[in-house]
Amino acid sequence: MDSGLIALGAAVVGVAGTLLATIVSQRMLARVQAAQFDREQRNAHTQWQRDQELTDLSRRRDCYTAANAAYRRYRIALMNFLWAVHRSQATAADRAAVEEARSGHHTAFAEAQMIASAGVLAELDLMTKVIARAHAHTMRLADGIPEPDGSFEQIHEELVVITRRWVGMRDAMRSDLGLSPSLDGTGPDPADCLPPATASAPMAGPGAIPRGVVDPDPVR
Repeated sequence: MDSGLIALGAAVVGVAGTLLATIVSQRMLARVQAAQFDREQRNAHTQWQRDQELTDLSRRRDCYTAANAAYRRYRIALMNFLWAVHRSQATAADRAAVEEARSGHHTAFAEAQMIASAGVLAELDLMTKVIARAHAHTMRLADGIPEPDGSFEQIHEELVVITRRWVGMRDAMRSDLGLSPSLDGTGPDPADCLPPATASAPMAGPGAIPRGVVDPDPVR
């Protein structure tokens, strides 16, 4: 009788052990699979974040390149037109070149407002205000109704200051893209803002420099 009970007990223990082993094994497998799935999810999320960061960086780089070219073109077009007015040689084509560059600047600024970082946008806002002021002064001078602070010399100095300020805008863009600032940190020499050899030289396209104008940004 005792032998039968012992055998029965051993059988029960054996069956219970087998069942428990299966359950434990299944739970361990489930935990391993859950941990693996969690790792895969984290890795996938990390990769997605990296891809998003690269996409955002590419968008900002393209935006800043376009804005930089547009602002530079507008600035040089204004300088070119100012000298033409000073020489009494300004034509309708010269004025149209300025308005074309101004329109390109507005387009680039509108795009940058949707993409640029807060720091870069602050620089762009400031640059837009000072260049708009220089444009208004230049056009009033061209129309023969200059403002009290809108003489040729004063407007020329405004554009020279804008040239210097543009360097800060460019460096803010470079910093936002993870690049080092300009080599010397000072930008172009104001002496580069010389009168154009040809007052009515046409613009050659977005970012182009009119023929005969010294480019204030020799390193593109």
